[in-house]
Amino acid sequence: MQYDAKNAEQYLEMLEDDWRKEKLLAIRQMILSYGTELEESIRYKMLNFGRDEHYIFALNAQKHYVSLYVGTIDKIENAETLLTGYNYGKGCIRVKKTINMEETGLRDFIHKTIDMWRAGEDTDC
Repeated sequence: MQYDAKNAEQYLEMLEDDWRKEKLLAIRQMILSYGTELEESIRYKMLNFGRDEHYIFALNAQKHYVSLYVGTIDKIENAETLLTGYNYGKGCIRVKKTINMEETGLRDFIHKTIDMWRAGEDTDC
């Protein structure tokens, strides 16, 4: 789904109050609480997190899942283990209604990605 929002606050207001918003807000909190230096903005009609035109995450509520877009997942050590239970592709992790994120390695995956970015390593697609 696309949301024609001008900023993050407007984007969040446009979301329906359902499980997708709940999951999106939880992922957003994982990103912002660890990546305190990241700036949140709207690009390509979704939330983006980064700094100085270098964005490492995008987040969007779709019809049947929440999408967390990242650089190539293969660059993160143990990504397959951390993302067990998720449906994911080269650069998109799909979070479905039935998944309990607290019982997965998503938080660690996000932290490792931010750590790579902080170290100046390549987190792009």
